[in-house]
Amino acid sequence: MSSEKERLYFASDYMEGAHPAIMQKLLQTNLEKTVGYGLDGYSESARARIRAACKAPEAMVHFLTGGTQTNATVIDAMLKSYQGVISARTGHISVHEAGAIEFGGHKVLTIDEIDGKVTAEAVEKCIREYWTDDNHDHMVMPGMVYLSQPTEYGTIYSLNELEKISRTCHENGVYLYVDGARLAYALACPQNDVTLPDLARTCDAFYIGGTKCGALFGEAVVFPNPRTVPQFFTIVKQHGALLAKGRIAGLQFDTLFTDGLYDEIGKNAIQKADQIRSALREKGYELGIENPTNQVFLIVDNAAQARLAEQVEMAFMERVDSAHVMMRIATSWATTQEDVDQLISLL
Repeated sequence: MSSEKERLYFASDYMEGAHPAIMQKLLQTNLEKTVGYGLDGYSESARARIRAACKAPEAMVHFLTGGTQTNATVIDAMLKSYQGVISARTGHISVHEAGAIEFGGHKVLTIDEIDGKVTAEAVEKCIREYWTDDNHDHMVMPGMVYLSQPTEYGTIYSLNELEKISRTCHENGVYLYVDGARLAYALACPQNDVTLPDLARTCDAFYIGGTKCGALFGEAVVFPNPRTVPQFFTIVKQHGALLAKGRIAGLQFDTLFTDGLYDEIGKNAIQKADQIRSALREKGYELGIENPTNQVFLIVDNAAQARLAEQVEMAFMERVDSAHVMMRIATSWATTQEDVDQLISLL
């Protein structure tokens, strides 16, 4: 077995600490005293920068610490007690959040997807089936649609797809919420045509990921219409999600949204992922999912998985059959060319 130092780490995109610009700013401001709970000047500056980037001057912006916490808090805040949230069967809230949404009292209503993406037609069908069922008063009402950009499979929604889902939601009185844990990697993708202003225009709420996109931790929740959940600050507190040292999260987003850093930070991950995909194809590996972002999926047999596991950390996604598994390689803003070269050599 290789030593920890020799191992390659491609299991996720939050393996590193934080972008040097954030670390420098944290060090420079370390001994400053500011008010708490995100009411400090750095957090206010970050909010102003995010509003400007989203072209949503009235937007309400809050900083939470992680994706599951953010999803659970936002969904609980927006839904009534008898409502549930529509999600792809492979959606993060459906599969990899340990039932956090259900723990908060809201059912996840799963629908079929294609490579991680749901369609406006599938959303419409789910809502229509509820309202046309004579027993719907005994059932969980769809109150929100949950998407992620990119999806769990690294695919991205086009602007046309997002707008169609948005129209379907709003025609049926259902909220649209987008999980942006890896949003920087979608924004950096050449095939992407969805911008931050597009999200602000089409969504009732979304969050801008920091944890997987260059920050030590943190997600920025954006409500384009501040009247959507006017007491969100208090609800965050109820969920134990309100940071006393809120300036640490705010300062990180203030840095990420200075001089276009958030727009640039994902490009390295996309470039490195493309190199790995090309190498996999050249070496005859089967790709599990075709996508343009920073997650690379490959199908290997059990022997190859065991061999690779001795030297490289990958994420297990799913078992394809008794002899094969689908593994995930994730690149990040900090992935080095040296590590990519070593991984390709190992493959």
